[in-house]
Amino acid sequence: MELKVFVMEKCPKCPKAKEIARRVAEKYGLEYVEIRLDTPEGEIEALMHNVVSTPSIALGDEVLVRGDLLPEEVLEAEVRRRLVRAD
Repeated sequence: MELKVFVMEKCPKCPKAKEIARRVAEKYGLEYVEIRLDTPEGEIEALMHNVVSTPSIALGDEVLVRGDLLPEEVLEAEVRRRLVRAD
């Protein structure tokens, strides 16, 4: 399963969101995927997830947060909850 982080180059919160998401992905054995909204491919992916602001994070096809920075423990809890539900 993928942990997708939607980012833009000039987003002030994106570097921290990427750092947090990478750690959570590593902890749970998820594939970390960074999606840049300032590319044609990123725009398409964002439209498919109804994402219009950064940073946004999705687990698979489910968006966990749009346009905000979650504390690491909150993101981890959201990921864990969905992984348990998927089992």
